Amino acid sequence: MQIRKAVPEDMPAVLELINELAIFEKEPEAVVVTVADLVRDGFGEQPLFHVFVAENQTEIIGMALYYYRFSTWKGKTIHLEDLIVKESQRGTGAGFALYTEIIKQGKKDNVRRIEWNVLDWNTPAIDFYIKSGAKVLEDWRVVQMDEQGITSFLEKISN
Repeated sequence: MQIRKAVPEDMPAVLELINELAIFEKEPEAVVVTVADLVRDGFGEQPLFHVFVAENQTEIIGMALYYYRFSTWKGKTIHLEDLIVKESQRGTGAGFALYTEIIKQGKKDNVRRIEWNVLDWNTPAIDFYIKSGAKVLEDWRVVQMDEQGITSFLEKISN
């Protein structure tokens, strides 16, 4: 198994992993991103994200997608959007290798924080993160506004 930076040709396999995660998280209908979106937004002049893939021989078995953020308190940070390993490949060390690669990238880039979200019911992941030295912040809530919320808000304030 090797960990490497993804190339545009890897995006169909990356999308398969994203869909597998959505099924695991009980939201299979939530994925609307396409291979074309991933290629356009990840490999243009100013990529919006970066991806490491775990490859076993010629098969992509996992991926870690991340992007840079800026914290007003800390400065440059990395946000790990998703770390996914095919269900059939869990326990092979692929997840740990991808996790390690993200942390190495953060060190290389001199970021002051790497952050990500985890579902409160995913106790194996939470336990792993805590054991690795990460802090799980229990007093913060994730806030999101979806497309309908954006439209509704703008309609409300324009009247």
